[in-house]
Amino acid sequence: MTFTNIPQPLSEALAAHGYETLTPVQAAVSESEARGRDLVVSAQTGSGKTVAFGIAMADELLEDDRIPYSEGPLALAIAPTRELAQQVSRELEWLYAKTGARIVTCVGGMDPVKERRQLERGATIVVGTPGRLRDHLERGKLNLSGLRAVVLDEADEMLDMGFREDLEEILDATPEGRRTLLFSATMPRPIEALAQRYQKNSLRISTVGENRGHGDIAYKAVTVAPSDIEHAVVNLLRFYDAETAILFCATRDNVKHLHSTLTERGFSAVALSGEHSQNERNNALQALRDKRARVCVATDVAARGIDLPSLTLVVHVEIPRDAETLQHRSGRTGRAGKKGTAVILVPYPRRRRVEMMLRGARIEAEWGEAPGPEEIRAQDRGRLMEKLLAPVEADEDDREIARLVLETVSPEDIAAALVQAHRAAMPQPEELLGNSPESREKRERPGFEDIVWFRMDVGRQQNAEARWLLPVLCRRGHVTRDAVGQIRISADQTHFQIPSKLADQFAAAVQRTANPEGEYEGTILIERSPDTPRDVAKHRSRDREGPQGRGRRPHPGGGQGGYSSQPRGEGEAPYRARPTTGGGGGKPFHKKPRKGGY
Repeated sequence: MTFTNIPQPLSEALAAHGYETLTPVQAAVSESEARGRDLVVSAQTGSGKTVAFGIAMADELLEDDRIPYSEGPLALAIAPTRELAQQVSRELEWLYAKTGARIVTCVGGMDPVKERRQLERGATIVVGTPGRLRDHLERGKLNLSGLRAVVLDEADEMLDMGFREDLEEILDATPEGRRTLLFSATMPRPIEALAQRYQKNSLRISTVGENRGHGDIAYKAVTVAPSDIEHAVVNLLRFYDAETAILFCATRDNVKHLHSTLTERGFSAVALSGEHSQNERNNALQALRDKRARVCVATDVAARGIDLPSLTLVVHVEIPRDAETLQHRSGRTGRAGKKGTAVILVPYPRRRRVEMMLRGARIEAEWGEAPGPEEIRAQDRGRLMEKLLAPVEADEDDREIARLVLETVSPEDIAAALVQAHRAAMPQPEELLGNSPESREKRERPGFEDIVWFRMDVGRQQNAEARWLLPVLCRRGHVTRDAVGQIRISADQTHFQIPSKLADQFAAAVQRTANPEGEYEGTILIERSPDTPRDVAKHRSRDREGPQGRGRRPHPGGGQGGYSSQPRGEGEAPYRARPTTGGGGGKPFHKKPRKGGY
């Protein structure tokens, strides 16, 4: 198979590597309009960017399908981490195998003297991390005077990690006529500034759709009690039984603790964090590739650039700091057309923050609870049956032993022993306190199993607070405080629950007590809500429009328009109606005047 617009040696290498078609980003950089121009390429993690920039710079490197002689490197590829730089080198080695290219990798944690010798012997393409490349440059061992192309891979990550000065020093040492190719999953302002400074007449290519969530990743948000997080991790690993899984923690200490916990529970796990040496990191990654380990516990920095083809499950044990981190973590799976699952563990008090993050990332996540022991055992039964019924290849000695066993033990006992042996290799699932029937009863008030959602047209913009809203609802609706369930306050409206058996009575009372010309309580619009708060939040995340017919806009920034089970603050428990005298300190909410009255 040959690929159009691609030099013959690279086309043959792609075909030999199993490529039948190019990915969108690879096809885009090979188009005629992209040739010879500086590029700013925005593409998802795992979309084939490494091969894409290998194709993009081929015209500058090849003469008659071969690499010409040069005293210094012709191309430079810069990556944020050792693992990613080494991965880039491996990809370019097979892609340029038939061109005579010499590829040298320069990364921290490796022998710098050996790297200098390789550079002195001659290198066509140099791949490295910013710090190590800058060191070789300052020592006079990296000659960039003949450079024809420079690539910044995962440019946004390099800036986040504080490599701006290193990058600027390296780029300032390159000749004016070189091509500059910027590849990044996201395009924040610092990337825009970098492109303006070091590129001329650049072409922008984006293969990232409006839905920033990766199309091959299924996102799941799992609510859990804070004390149940480690147990939830165990159950998720058992439930999905992924060939390879990666668990993200925020700190080295948390990585160490979770790794120890999982190892003690019987999981084959490795750890990756900043405290591990390069040799330890290499051994851990090799164990995952060899299937000697199936679980990797890692920090964000340690896991950047990891490419494991068998990785199908990512678990955010600790909530990502922002939407970009969520995207980069999750992008470790769902690569090269394969399906993956990303699970976010959400402690109950932090649900609001995760909802806002998902809306900001334009990711639709399926909400639910962590799987319990019964769900895991049901999964186990199906997997066990599949394994036990699979055909096996056995030699004559094995079959002879099998016949002897059958003469002394019944087939049912043999099958039971086989099942028991398989079960013994599986860590036991955990009972989750947050998912127990007793816990659910505590979270759900009696009498609120069947409810109707109502809404009122005041929210945080009008200084609304639950302690002031509850007495108003009682007076306007002629009900007691025990008849009001959850109260969820958003930017410019509030939703609350009324039991179904009282809904009609409540609706009639608030209509009778409405008084647009009277005091502030009577001016508040209270009505049945056509949607639940969750549905309203989804609508707003898509179109950012205010409520129909009210003539208002959402709160500036958009993120304030969502709903939460903790209206008084992110760290508090879901609101439940409490006894009140209707008084209390502080100022009541007020309604902002608008054209046409309140």
